[in-house]
Amino acid sequence: MTETAIPAQRYVGASVKRSEDPRILTGRGRYIDDVQLPGMLHAAFVRSTMAHANITSVDVNEARALPGVAAVYTGDDIQALLNPSAPPLSMFPGLPAPAFSILATTKVRLVGDPIALVVAESRYVAEDAAELVEVDYDELTPIASSADALDPSNPVIFESESSNVLPGGQDGTHGDVDAAFSSAAGVARVLISQHRHQNVPMECRGLVADFDAATGQLTVHSANQGVALAKMILAGQLGHDPDKLRILCGDIGGSFGLKLGAAREDIAVAAASRALERPVKWIEDRGEHLVASGHAREESMQASLAYSADGDLLGIDVDMTVDTGAYPGMGGMICGLIERMLPGPYKIGAVRFRSTATVTNKAAYVAYRGPWAAEVFTRERMIDIVAKELGREPLDIRLQNVVTRDEEPLRMVTGASLVGVTTRESLERIAALVDLHAFRERQAGARAEGRYLGIGFASYIEAAPGPNEGGGGGVMGNENMRMRLDADGTVLVYTGQMPHGQSHETTFAQIAADELGVPFEQVRVVVGDSDTSPFGMTGGSRAATMAGGATLHTSRALKERILDVSSRVLEASPADLVLADGKVAVRGVPVSAIALADVAAAAASDDELEVNGEFDGGKGGWSGGTHCAIVDVDVETGHVTIERWVVVEDCGTLINPAVVEGQVRGGIAQGIGAVLLERSAYDDEAQYLSGTFMDYLLPTATEIPRIEIHHLETVPLDPDVNFRGVGEGGMIVSPPALVNAIEDALAPFDVTITEQHLPPLRIMELLGKA
Repeated sequence: MTETAIPAQRYVGASVKRSEDPRILTGRGRYIDDVQLPGMLHAAFVRSTMAHANITSVDVNEARALPGVAAVYTGDDIQALLNPSAPPLSMFPGLPAPAFSILATTKVRLVGDPIALVVAESRYVAEDAAELVEVDYDELTPIASSADALDPSNPVIFESESSNVLPGGQDGTHGDVDAAFSSAAGVARVLISQHRHQNVPMECRGLVADFDAATGQLTVHSANQGVALAKMILAGQLGHDPDKLRILCGDIGGSFGLKLGAAREDIAVAAASRALERPVKWIEDRGEHLVASGHAREESMQASLAYSADGDLLGIDVDMTVDTGAYPGMGGMICGLIERMLPGPYKIGAVRFRSTATVTNKAAYVAYRGPWAAEVFTRERMIDIVAKELGREPLDIRLQNVVTRDEEPLRMVTGASLVGVTTRESLERIAALVDLHAFRERQAGARAEGRYLGIGFASYIEAAPGPNEGGGGGVMGNENMRMRLDADGTVLVYTGQMPHGQSHETTFAQIAADELGVPFEQVRVVVGDSDTSPFGMTGGSRAATMAGGATLHTSRALKERILDVSSRVLEASPADLVLADGKVAVRGVPVSAIALADVAAAAASDDELEVNGEFDGGKGGWSGGTHCAIVDVDVETGHVTIERWVVVEDCGTLINPAVVEGQVRGGIAQGIGAVLLERSAYDDEAQYLSGTFMDYLLPTATEIPRIEIHHLETVPLDPDVNFRGVGEGGMIVSPPALVNAIEDALAPFDVTITEQHLPPLRIMELLGKA
């Protein structure tokens, strides 16, 4: 018999249809609100209407008397159910945080602060009872801005602290900053600001806590980016035996960094379930979400960029203030990232960076799709301002100053390696795609007709996870994975990653299928169970490199085990066996092939076909790219129409091009929304003004243009893993690209834009000032 050659199997690089889609698109997904348990109660929170006040009394008697109410818990009641020795709640265990209670007891610190928890037979009854709770306040001066927080005459929000400034601000100098500025031909100086906006996933936060008094087991169904972190925080705050605490996550309707760990509401609901010995469900409504779930991006940067007469960027000096809101979140953590990344892919030889993180009476600063994005917005805006001062094209200034891979320096002055960065290639590619000279001719003709077109560029690099010079998986550690061959021949991939739109179930299966030589459909990625998932979480664009690399290497280890067991069945050396199309055969003897189910049956034990893997990121590498936006600004109305959007991105080897492009487009849509529409607005009394979608405006298909995406592929640093994270890049770089384009359109009016939020009214104000 003539042997038929088995074609090389490659799922990686193909736009394989998502394995999640049949479940989700046919309505069979299981989201947190789909969880229904026997005897389940429903929770609603009483929230503060004051931004900053002492609580003088909380009267819950009328609420407790309402038929159908199972319990009403005040802040003191909840504290009595928790671990009295638990450290103050923080975003990650071990981070410093001021002392505060899970529900407000003596003081409220923002509009929407939870004060009491009502648990009832239905959500309707719980909401009715919540309205019966009477709270009396003694109002305090609201701290509505960083300027208020820095004023020592204002009251301190946290009594355990000496001021409204978080300790540990950055103050770093890299290179000879004084020499760079003293030798400069010019210095661009401007105060740049990013405004407060927020994640707004389709699905709000929520959980179902279910305590079994007979066994002491507490099961928490959650919408979360990582079951391990949620378990760690809940166990610590509740004082619950971790061996009797299980976290389960089903499908998640988006997060973008919001649903990390366990929130105050999660802890309170879990405590109530344990006290009542019944399941308790809480689903955040959209009003709660907008006012209290968390916000992002409120920073100001007093920035100076020194440059030579020829346009070389010599040094940058930034004094940053971040408004972290009332409770510990991401705000105090991002400053170090921003300092490290501030030079980006440019040959900027000196950096001075200082930061101040303030506490205000607003929602907490949370992670949101590239939370360090202030460094990109500041740098890319400043480059355009330098170009304007020199009378040069912003694209030319970028090309002149960007790092190239064949010359020094191959390291940022702040220390990060720039090996493998392809920003220059992305700039050159985008220049060819948009034909800047032809655009300028068209722009001049449009201006003669009273139309104002503009073009804007912005570039970024993202540590995903970045060149891995020191070894180890960074601040979140190495990536763990478990993999085994099931009895029916299915390959089970257990990961600590928790997908919430990133298609992990598809992309990890593509990698495993290629490495093992099995059909894609024969691989199942298992997520969302703290009893079976390895330690890990989704965040920081780590999934592609870290979990993709863990999948690759763990698949190879499982393949060795499969071939070892098969060698006993086929009576041949493992080196003489081939695994392809889900079957093992003696090389050159296809009729000898046996199915993987037969291999599983031949294993001496279940453990023989199970492996645990760990990946430290290998050599790592950067994601990055350049975006170009072309806009038409109506100077009579302030309306911005996006005419064209071009992306040249590099995320290394594309596991699934359709998934990559979906991630890029989604990030750009959020960036466009941030600039033109979205704002989490407060007044001077720290009252929230954007509590509905009538006030907090989201982009729709009518605002998002067709997005052209072109791919580069980095020369790999690692011999095996060239996958790079791509989820955050579109959101990081699209705001400066769009703002640069708008400023270019308004060049005849000599408008300099120093902010990120540009709705029509603001554009008209800028034109009026000009």
